[in-house]
Amino acid sequence: VQLQASGGGLVQAGGSLRLSCEASGRSFSWYAIGWFRQAPGKEREFVSGITRGGRDTYYLDSVKGRFTISRDNVKNTASLQMNSLKPEDTAVYSCAASSRFEIPTKAEECAYWGRGTQVTVSS
Repeated sequence: VQLQASGGGLVQAGGSLRLSCEASGRSFSWYAIGWFRQAPGKEREFVSGITRGGRDTYYLDSVKGRFTISRDNVKNTASLQMNSLKPEDTAVYSCAASSRFEIPTKAEECAYWGRGTQVTVSS
């Protein structure tokens, strides 16, 4: 499966962005999806994930209540709605796919990665 993330940009603190992850190739519904981010000088971290059918989701504690992950297996897309953005959310965000049943919370659990999209939140 090939993935492409989009939707990043520059936003003021408190603003919102919606990231999209478009998939092509093998059946999108075969994969659990994770969103990861990497800020300059920091290690990549898990942000949110969703199971194959979309029933279960999981979030990094610091984004709970602000971010919402979803997917549409007909349109082969996954989305990350980000509200109440903070400067510490600034990072390159990437979507990744895992053939595991569980939500991937570690980068090494994902076999497929899309090119990231930059999110910059100004204070």
